[in-house]
Amino acid sequence: MGFFLLLIVSSLEKCFVRLVNELVDLTQGEVVPFDGKTIRGAKSKGKKSPFHMVSAWTSKNNMVLGQVKVSEKLNEITAIPRLLEILTLKGCIVTIDAMGC
Repeated sequence: MGFFLLLIVSSLEKCFVRLVNELVDLTQGEVVPFDGKTIRGAKSKGKKSPFHMVSAWTSKNNMVLGQVKVSEKLNEITAIPRLLEILTLKGCIVTIDAMGC
């Protein structure tokens, strides 16, 4: 069941990114902030710690371009390359906070 669920999540993620790329008009020089957030109150079954997500945001379109779940707040730096890989950000300016350095 776990492997099957992983395939569904992976397929959904790819479809979501394709949909967002169709909807969003990213123009040359647009700023795309990457930031990590802790989702308070959202916990996996049997776990006590909340979810941590790293998101790429477009201010021009007021929407999230993509998100990656990380195991801990400190793992944001591992999510940034993954987001860069799955998003089409040619000519955009990507910003990160100190946690991403």
